[in-house]
Amino acid sequence: MTEGAAPRRRDREATRARILKAATAEFARHGFAGARGERIAQRARSSERMLYYYFGSKEGLFRAALEAAYGALRDAERGLRLDEQPAPQALDDFCRFVWRYYVEHPEFISLVNAENLHQARHLRKSPRVHELVSPVVGMLAELLARGERERVFRDGIDPVELYLAIASLGYFVLSNQHTLSAVLGRELRQHEHLARHWQESAEIVRRYVAA
Repeated sequence: MTEGAAPRRRDREATRARILKAATAEFARHGFAGARGERIAQRARSSERMLYYYFGSKEGLFRAALEAAYGALRDAERGLRLDEQPAPQALDDFCRFVWRYYVEHPEFISLVNAENLHQARHLRKSPRVHELVSPVVGMLAELLARGERERVFRDGIDPVELYLAIASLGYFVLSNQHTLSAVLGRELRQHEHLARHWQESAEIVRRYVAA
């Protein structure tokens, strides 16, 4: 490597990371259609030209933001040690991890909502789409198999369906928190309401898998 190449590469990586972080915030707040390159560039302390130099287009930048958001969730899920707990406790820990992650990363909810408006057309073009979700389904499959062997989980549970159920129980209340809070007369984002929802949701999951 020539002298000065390493610092230049670090500068390029730092610039790209700043742009991606700024784009994530912009898309989360304004959606794909409402996001503006000039605001992203200003937040990233860069130029619009550099946005397209690194990501090719607005669509490419949005797809990269989606990939980064799903990738961060996948990496966090991989940090779980489900095999260190009895199967029922491990499943409960997984559920609460997912739900808490949604609360602590509202940009994930916003980006997914924005992409659903476009029928996942950007995500479907990602060559990484399957690697971003498949590992956690495999993790649940292993946990379910262990629970079956221990006779604490019933046979035949589809790990994909279980993941959908867990994700839905946490995602729906947050993605619709404003309208639900208005019509139900309860501020669902408040800690005590979230804690109660998680408790009831965990009970739903426990009953669903119980042998």
